[in-house]
Amino acid sequence: MNQQPVARLHNSQYTGIYCKNLVNHTWFIIQLKKKVRYMSNQHILSILKNKIKTIDNGDHAIHVVGPIKLPVELDGETVTFQWYSWLRRDIQKSESVEELITELNNVHYAEFQQSSVLVYGDFEQEEEVLIRMHSICHTGDIFGSQRCDCGFQLKQSMRMIIANGAGALFYLANHEGRGIGLFSKAMAYLLQEEGLDTVDANLELGFAEDARDYSEAIHVLKLLRQAPVSIITNNPRKVEAMRAAGMNIVSRVPLWGESSVHNEKYLSTKVARSGHFERELAVK
Repeated sequence: MNQQPVARLHNSQYTGIYCKNLVNHTWFIIQLKKKVRYMSNQHILSILKNKIKTIDNGDHAIHVVGPIKLPVELDGETVTFQWYSWLRRDIQKSESVEELITELNNVHYAEFQQSSVLVYGDFEQEEEVLIRMHSICHTGDIFGSQRCDCGFQLKQSMRMIIANGAGALFYLANHEGRGIGLFSKAMAYLLQEEGLDTVDANLELGFAEDARDYSEAIHVLKLLRQAPVSIITNNPRKVEAMRAAGMNIVSRVPLWGESSVHNEKYLSTKVARSGHFERELAVK
C-alpha cells in the first residue's frame, strides 16, 4: 500500500489546518447535540408543564399529573375516564417541573406506591357528583379474591359514578390491608385462618386497627373540585375525615355486595368492630 499521501499530510503545512478543522468539526457536533437535546427537553417541558400541578404543604409537596384520557372496559363496554396520578415528596421548597423530572430520573420512585384518581364527566362543575375513596386491595382488585368485597366495590363504584353522570374514583395505593402493607396483610391472613378476625389480626401484629390516612387524597380532591360531593362508602370514618378537612359532604351512598361463606366474617367484623354502617341503614 502506498503510504505517501499520509506521510505527506503528516509532514506538510496542512497538518495544522487538518487538525484545526477536525477540532472545529467535533466542537460543532457536540454543540449541535446539546442544541438538539435542549430543544427536545423544551418540547417535553411544554407538554408537561401545564399537566403537572403541585400542592405545597410546607414540609412536603403533592405533585398531580393529568388528565390523561383512559378508556376502560366495564361490563363489555368502553368507558372513557380522565386519569390523574399523584406523588408525595418531602421537600424544603417548591421546585419547577424541570427539577422534578430531573429528580425522577435519578430516584427510583417505582419502588414507592403512587395513587390515582379516575374522573368521569364534568367533575369540577357538575352540581351533583359521586366520589369513592377506594383502598387498594391486591388480592381482591387484581386476583378477584372472595375473602373480601373490595373487587366488587371497585367495579360497582365505577358503575355508580358513570350512572350518576359525573364523579371521581380515588385509588389509594398506600392503603393495602388497611394501611399495613401487602406483606403484613399476608401475615394477617394467616392469623385469620387460625380464627382471629380482621381487627385482632392487625392488632396482634402491632398495627393499629386501621392505619389509613386520607389527607393526601383530600388535598387532591380539593384541587379538582371545591363544590359539595356525595361519597360512596359504608365507613363513617371516611365521612368524618372528609368533613374534618373542610369538604362539604352532602350525602353518603352505601355500597354493599353479596355475602358468602368466604367473606361473611370479614363483612360482619366491619360492622361489629370497625363501626361500619349496617346494610339496612338508609343513606345519610
